[in-house]
Amino acid sequence: MTLNISDYSIILLDFDGVILESVAVKTETFRKLFADKTDYVEKIVNFHIQNGGMSRFDKFRYIYSEILHEELTETRFNSLCDNFAKYVYEGVINSPFVKCADKFIEKCYRDKIPLYLVSATPEEEIIQITKDIGIYDKFNHVYGSPMTKADCITQVLQENNITQNPQKALFFGDAINDYKAANKTGISFAGRVPEGNLNIFEGLDGVVGIISDFNTLID
Repeated sequence: MTLNISDYSIILLDFDGVILESVAVKTETFRKLFADKTDYVEKIVNFHIQNGGMSRFDKFRYIYSEILHEELTETRFNSLCDNFAKYVYEGVINSPFVKCADKFIEKCYRDKIPLYLVSATPEEEIIQITKDIGIYDKFNHVYGSPMTKADCITQVLQENNITQNPQKALFFGDAINDYKAANKTGISFAGRVPEGNLNIFEGLDGVVGIISDFNTLID
């Protein structure tokens, strides 16, 4: 599929696995957080991998309810959230950009294409991360949880008065939950699939393109 950015009036980007090669950092953090649950740790890590785009808060609740079958106390929940943020932060900001993602962001900014970041990372945290890697002020807005991605997208459409033509907005994501958010709101979706990886978006309606990186989109 040939993807032509000029066909779209708004660009939205997920963060992990789309802007930075930081997916593995969060996978290892889940493994570290639940290392003491030796009988369940692989199931927990697999759940995390299969649910990219879901907030860590929802993942923690599901893990305790459906995998560990244990009560998740407020104290334990807060501890998980604090430790996750602490373990992840340095690893994420030291992760490399997806090839040419920084140049693509700069191109959108230079060409005055409205650009939005839509992440499942807590909003305060993702704002700080984008500031630390030097891309925060390239975006019209940086969104994070607790808002859902679908709600964030809906707000972007309303702000830009294109609720009647949502397909003019294009969302780059790397997870099925990203696709579901795009599909729910009616916007166009492009999947980022690293070279050599299985294309999890194959055959899905509304997928207008697949990229392995942003190299071909900066010309």
